[in-house]
Amino acid sequence: MAVYTEVTDDELTRLIADYGLGELLSYKGIAEGVENTNFLVHTSKGIFILTLYERRVDTADLPFFLGLIEHLNRKGISCPLPVRNRAGEVLTRIAGRTAAVMTFLEGVWPRRPKAHHCAAVGRALAELHLAGEGFPLTRRNALGLEGWHTLFERFSARADEVAPGLGTLIAYELAYLDRAWPKSLPSGVIHADLFPDNVFFVGETLSGIIDFYFACNDAWAYDLAICLNAWCFEPDFAFNATKGRALLSAYQSLRPLSAAERQAFPVLTRGAALRFLLTRAHDWLHTDRNALVKPHDPNAYVRRLRFHQEVQSPSEYGLETVA
Repeated sequence: MAVYTEVTDDELTRLIADYGLGELLSYKGIAEGVENTNFLVHTSKGIFILTLYERRVDTADLPFFLGLIEHLNRKGISCPLPVRNRAGEVLTRIAGRTAAVMTFLEGVWPRRPKAHHCAAVGRALAELHLAGEGFPLTRRNALGLEGWHTLFERFSARADEVAPGLGTLIAYELAYLDRAWPKSLPSGVIHADLFPDNVFFVGETLSGIIDFYFACNDAWAYDLAICLNAWCFEPDFAFNATKGRALLSAYQSLRPLSAAERQAFPVLTRGAALRFLLTRAHDWLHTDRNALVKPHDPNAYVRRLRFHQEVQSPSEYGLETVA
């Protein structure tokens, strides 16, 4: 269960009163997620999510994250909203942690995404990118190319404990990306973590997007490459071209990619695969074996990366090289 910090009944009762949310009826820890502690809280005025910020989340970034969510919601993006307490503040403290109360979003995430899920996500991602324009705050992508080098330095000596030859693979890929990473692509706010468990559906309809705690400013096409990695590979790690075309076509129905973005896409998919390989390998080596949260297997992204290394043309993803 993703509960790193426990809260007491008395602490939560006081917090709910401070937010004017009625009487506390029940609460329980939420098992999914690996970054923060989350509780599902039932009160006499509804259902809410209490998030206690842990681990990688820098509290100095919270005004960006929460302000972005409010901005996107005003632009028509369905996402949980921060609830303000009686003092009009969105942040509070509980159990020694900075915390926020969020509205509850109905829906479930797809455990086995199909092509229609991928199409819905592609369109939603384009809507998010367009809606983010005009948001006045910015945040550098701490897990961009420079950050990948820093992260690898933390575990490079132990990389082969994860998989034989992993250290050599990562070093080779970093050297390649240093040379090939595209500059000056169309950019703005990106989600940067739009995995299936961050997208909810009610029936066949996408009901909303959650977990904006990696959001930042970067190339929009890079965010699309992250989605392709997360949504378009099968459990046996084979790339599903039907899902890929559905995702990319739906995205481009709202925001067509430029010629430069299309040409760069195979490099962006390699970078996106490496980013999640690095964070998963780091966590695999540094998470206590008795921890409540089991880290994700890095080898899933080794397989994705090796696939992308063999791609010769954007057309292999369903993209042409010219607009």
